[in-house]
Amino acid sequence: MSDRDDLLREIKAKAVVHGDFVLSSGRRASWYVDLRRVTLDGAVAPLVGKVMLDVTEDLDYDAVGGLTLGADPVATAMLHAAAARGRSLDAFVVRKAGKAHGLQRRIEGPDVTGRRVLAVEDTSTTGGSVLTAVEALREAGAEVVAVATILERGAAERIAAEGLEYRHPFTTGDLGVE
Repeated sequence: MSDRDDLLREIKAKAVVHGDFVLSSGRRASWYVDLRRVTLDGAVAPLVGKVMLDVTEDLDYDAVGGLTLGADPVATAMLHAAAARGRSLDAFVVRKAGKAHGLQRRIEGPDVTGRRVLAVEDTSTTGGSVLTAVEALREAGAEVVAVATILERGAAERIAAEGLEYRHPFTTGDLGVE
């Protein structure tokens, strides 16, 4: 089995929940994917990093991150997986709003100004969170080379409309829930 196959098995077993849910988009769904159940799982997070690096391996970027909270464990998993492969990859966190104290930074971690970055998220239905991160990154002077999520749940058209390449190892069809 491949890392991708192993990660899909873990997502199906641990992250897919059935019931009546209201998504952040306001839409209702009979199932929900709580990817934090895998991105924050010590045994599964390394798979997340490997698979996300594999799906973006042909892109040229040296930092990865996105809007806190969904992007944080994805970026961290990728940072560690890259290090295990002998590759240097920085991670960053984009705050939902600027900080009013301390350094008053909206983007935490190594400076992204002038750098090629990958904006990530765990899953996206509308693209709202990851595109908020893209906007903040561009304002900070970063070059966003692409967007990547673990699971594409409907955001592809909106991300493409922003002129961004979009990578994702899984779609909802892979989960067998529709």
